[in-house]
Amino acid sequence: MQIELINTGTELMRGDVLNTDHQWLCRQLADAGYTVARQVAVDDGAAHIQEAAREALGRADIVITSGGLGPTSDDLTRDAIADLLGRRLIEDASVRARIDAWFAARNRPQPPATRIQAMVPEGAIVIPNTHGTAPGLRMRCGHGSIADSTVAADKWLIMLPGPPRELQPMFLEGVLPWLKAAFPPPGPTVCRILRSTGLGESVIQEMVGEPLSKLGGGGLEVGYCARPGEVDVRLTACGAAAEALVADAETVVRGQLGDHVFGVGGEVLEQVVVRLLTNRRRTVAAAESCTGGRLSSRITDVPGASDVFVGGAVTYSNDLKQRMLGVRSETLAAHGAVSEAAAREMAEGARARLGADYALATTGIAGPSGGTETKPVGTVFIAMAGPDRTLVRHEWNRFDRETFKRVTTQQALDLLRRELL
Repeated sequence: MQIELINTGTELMRGDVLNTDHQWLCRQLADAGYTVARQVAVDDGAAHIQEAAREALGRADIVITSGGLGPTSDDLTRDAIADLLGRRLIEDASVRARIDAWFAARNRPQPPATRIQAMVPEGAIVIPNTHGTAPGLRMRCGHGSIADSTVAADKWLIMLPGPPRELQPMFLEGVLPWLKAAFPPPGPTVCRILRSTGLGESVIQEMVGEPLSKLGGGGLEVGYCARPGEVDVRLTACGAAAEALVADAETVVRGQLGDHVFGVGGEVLEQVVVRLLTNRRRTVAAAESCTGGRLSSRITDVPGASDVFVGGAVTYSNDLKQRMLGVRSETLAAHGAVSEAAAREMAEGARARLGADYALATTGIAGPSGGTETKPVGTVFIAMAGPDRTLVRHEWNRFDRETFKRVTTQQALDLLRRELL
């Protein structure tokens, strides 16, 4: 069975918005045992939407669109698809009632334009939207339903709203169960993602590639996905022996990479660190200079972080490093703010003054200017002060400022993770 995705939105084509719907849908379908053969993005023009749908229905068994179901003038997917298939738009009373109730429950005035969302193509099956007003739609088409196409067999076209907070629950609750029942995956598919940090993508492949190639007689699919500060190793197998094969592969990867593997699936490093702190009943504080609060933000993004994170200080100036953290003026004069000595005193000062079991500190030169011959742009010192010792790492993260902050906070969290382990 072939599945294709069509993402609509001029904002996608202009680069104003990141196309996260594509990534999320592909991940959910892959985890359920389905393969997406093709994905395209088009602007909000009706002609472009129709052209993409016509081509996709000529190849695929199931076509899923996202976007263009709302009430504004640029939401044209519903109308364009109805016109392509030669179907009238008719008002669905249940959708109209749901839209009216949505506004009434929030005591908000209902713009007349919202009622356009109750107009659905004739014969379409409504997929309720529990997080918004635009319903999803499922339509059976084929057997000449497109006059100028070569569609010769029954196909399904599914239309989903674009906003992720609406699309994701709608897909999980209203599309995936139907898909599994109507088109069961060809066989058991097992996929395991092991998340690692501290090693590059090519290094990891050199370490695990050969031993993995000896497993399963070629039935194991191995993939790598690199992001700033981390690399995923994806292990996939199909068939009756898939579970055992992936388990053997995971054993190989963990054996080769050791504690560079920090998590599984969708886990992020800050979740792992918060869980370790919680299990050990320990607390942490942050003292940040070059990361500007990013480290504290990542920790507090995790539900339950209030049990382990006591607080942080963004001490960008030397004066604040001295007044808030107790960094000595002699240290700054002799070594500078970007130094091992300053990072050490920042971490130890934060731990003592904020009353935490552990403290992390970051100080560096994010660039693009400010570097010197002895301390070039990208230089960073990361310190971890704990009950037993203080550790300082000297790194050179020569990236743009955004990536510099991401990688530096990743290294700081990993330093604490390893200490907790």
